[in-house]
Amino acid sequence: MDLAQEIAYWAAMELGFGYESLHVHHTAWVLSRMHIHFTRFPKWQDNASLYTWHKGANGLFYLRDFELLDADGSPAVQATSSWVVIDERTRHFVRPDELPPSLVLDYPVDDAIAQQAPKVVMPKVEMTEAGEHTVAYSDIDIIGHTNNARYVVWAMDCLPLEVAVQPMKNLYINFNRETTAGETVQLFRLQDGSAWYVEGRVDGKSCFVVKMEY
Repeated sequence: MDLAQEIAYWAAMELGFGYESLHVHHTAWVLSRMHIHFTRFPKWQDNASLYTWHKGANGLFYLRDFELLDADGSPAVQATSSWVVIDERTRHFVRPDELPPSLVLDYPVDDAIAQQAPKVVMPKVEMTEAGEHTVAYSDIDIIGHTNNARYVVWAMDCLPLEVAVQPMKNLYINFNRETTAGETVQLFRLQDGSAWYVEGRVDGKSCFVVKMEY
């Protein structure tokens, strides 16, 4: 997640719709959904190459894929992500037709994962309390809300250690509501077969949901 957001930043800059280009219009990119598929789980000190490309728009979503290749060129991780543009002042979505015409965002290309990152549907089973996290300075990003990669860290910390250390097959995450410094996020978890769900809530409202398949 850390590497993906970094390379996405630079790739968007190269295409002319990076952070600075949107910021002058009081808008910003926000990650909404992501699906990461692990063909092989990378290990510490492995050599790998990370690639990303923009795939154009689908409704309010702008799609970006990623691929992590082993040193021999074989795929280790594939991912697809869905982004939205928000108004930094109101935090409301900005529709594609409301963006300046200079921001050309239509670049249809190949798929790392063909299907768009899905909505995570929670099983209709009561979840177990898994602790809480108060958003701190180290959690927030340049636009003042929690960095998307931090939510995965919180979710992984909710799992039993014997599960968390196993290689993961798929990770799905939906970002439902931003969280900001000082807010306390209540964390809940649920096991459904080989899948684990973690949800974060503030004042009873869902902020994020993660599904992790092992």
